[in-house]
Amino acid sequence: MGKVRVGFIVNPIAGMGGKVALKGTDGVVEKAIKRGARPVAPDVARLFLNELSHFDESKGMEFLTGPGPLGEDYLQEFGFPFEVIKHREISYREVAGVKIPDTTSEDTKELASKITGEVDILVFAGGDGTARDVYSVVDKRIPILGVPTGVKMFSGVFAASPESAALLLVEFARGRAKIEERDVMDLDEEAFRRDEVRPKHYGKALTPVVELLIQGAKEAQRVDEGEILEAIADAVTEEILEEDGIYFLGAGSTVKRIKDRLGINGTLLGVDVVEVKDGEARLLVRDAAEKDLLRLVGRNPKIVVTVIGGLNFLFGRGNQQFSAEVLRRIPKENIIVVAAPSKVEKGTIRVYTGDREVDEKLRGYIRVRVSPWMEKMVKVL
Repeated sequence: MGKVRVGFIVNPIAGMGGKVALKGTDGVVEKAIKRGARPVAPDVARLFLNELSHFDESKGMEFLTGPGPLGEDYLQEFGFPFEVIKHREISYREVAGVKIPDTTSEDTKELASKITGEVDILVFAGGDGTARDVYSVVDKRIPILGVPTGVKMFSGVFAASPESAALLLVEFARGRAKIEERDVMDLDEEAFRRDEVRPKHYGKALTPVVELLIQGAKEAQRVDEGEILEAIADAVTEEILEEDGIYFLGAGSTVKRIKDRLGINGTLLGVDVVEVKDGEARLLVRDAAEKDLLRLVGRNPKIVVTVIGGLNFLFGRGNQQFSAEVLRRIPKENIIVVAAPSKVEKGTIRVYTGDREVDEKLRGYIRVRVSPWMEKMVKVL
């Protein structure tokens, strides 16, 4: 492939709800900021472009992008050749001392619509909502690729990390990436915040695929593994009650079984903090944010988490409360992983915190409880 024309759109507010336990950002940006959230998408976009700039293939790329925080600002920083579609002037507002652009999903849709006929591929930085917006106007006319900056990211169009997105784009430019149809999915965030999972399938988008660089789409748990998970929950709960201390209990139905057995009013989709003393569990923080976990990391807590099926992530999807700052302070041996056998049958799981030092600490092998009596050594990528 010769010159590659790349569309590039950044949703500058994507992902702000993750660390502050809002499970998304749609319609709650001001609330997220007041809880202490800060923009994350700009830094993720920079990680993507920084990685891309190291490859010779990037010199043959020309970008078509949106004004200011929608893409222009970041491409300018790294010296990539680009053309801006100035569909409107972007203004800023200040919320609790944080300056944010007045962008909406309509900006994404309008830019995607204008870019589609002019490029070979459209790369966007955002979450499932952004993927849905892009797909709604692009359909199957060109491939799309997501740089993961959101909270949920259940769609199969996302790279495993910003760095993986750069490698995928390079492989696309080399003509070595397969083009596949991948699911575009999103959840009702209002229901999601009420611990109700209401996924909706919006269609299948064309996406460049290289194994290990692209994530899967969220998949349902196998019905026949329910009994195994009940037995795992029984065994792990018994072990937790035998050892006094602080426990950070992660999201997902597998860990929710443990929360129920501990007798706490825990969340299905959030992180809950429990103190165990003399065989009794007490709920300290329900639906904890990153700041709650940081306040308690000095008490040598243990983390109990599961693997997100399909996405195959341990940290970095849907549980951003477990931030790099939190995980840096918790020994790897204090992480208890429980999962249905099908979730680890490939022998690998992923982590992405945005901090290379922390990700490296978590990589290697980790024990995963796959039955009441058996652990499997699984490689962390």
